[in-house]
Amino acid sequence: MVPTDAPLSGEAADAESPAKDWGFEEGAELALGRFFVRLLGGGERYESLLAWDERLFSLVVVKILRPHLVHDAHALDGLADEVRMLETLRHPVLVRAFDAVLDGPRPHVVLEHLEGPRLSTLIRKYGPVEREQLLPLGLQLLSAVHYLAGKEIVHLDVKPSNIIMGAPARLIDLSIAQPVAALAGKRSPIGTDAYMAPEQCDPANRGPVTSAADVWGVGATLYHATSGRMPFPRPDPDDARFPQLAQAPEPLTGKVPQEVRDLVMACLDSDQGARPTPEEAAGVLELLVDALPRRLVLGKFRVRVR
Repeated sequence: MVPTDAPLSGEAADAESPAKDWGFEEGAELALGRFFVRLLGGGERYESLLAWDERLFSLVVVKILRPHLVHDAHALDGLADEVRMLETLRHPVLVRAFDAVLDGPRPHVVLEHLEGPRLSTLIRKYGPVEREQLLPLGLQLLSAVHYLAGKEIVHLDVKPSNIIMGAPARLIDLSIAQPVAALAGKRSPIGTDAYMAPEQCDPANRGPVTSAADVWGVGATLYHATSGRMPFPRPDPDDARFPQLAQAPEPLTGKVPQEVRDLVMACLDSDQGARPTPEEAAGVLELLVDALPRRLVLGKFRVRVR
């Protein structure tokens, strides 16, 4: 990429009415040797940008605080917490961080750029995920959740839009991940409504929040991937915010093996003590993955290997 002198429109915002979007133009220098390519998306606190990093000589994802939050102590502390979390984690299914800038005009963290669609996109475009892809996906997610549990960390936001489908699949966005000890005093909901365990929805009465919440997140994700629908939809905004506090999901049907259906429903048990551990759940899927037919393609010939 050739750097340009493109203006950073976010810098031109009125100080009394700060911009909420950076509005970078292609080629703008975000930080020394780091250049904007395009906007990927964003949330309440951050924008996610595709960028070119000269030192890494690679495309990266830059997760940058929105302009109106660059001096917000709470937002800065949250970014610093995420960076510290990422620095302690090394797992094949978890996204990696390469650098961070925690002060100055554009606080951000630099993450690896992962090629592949989000699981949520695949479900929306093509419907339920086939068994040959579903079973390895579940096993990979459980390996990451098992690793996090060993570190006494809870991801808190396992869901289809936080999964990049590759080989292996990758679990992204640790922005709300927390140590188990830090969750002990939680009183308010934390996570994404449709994929939150009951103890995340109402930690004051259903807690404590532990790694069992991530097992629930895997179960909710596999339910969605298996059926093509969310386990706890809320089509009417006047409905109760957290239907999972009062009801179980509809039974799973379809071509998925009964063992998988049973496992998904076990992961979605409202009693966190009754859910399988990540290791127990992985044990079920390991046998099913091992039984999948494997195909080697040699020219025009397809060879089935067991």
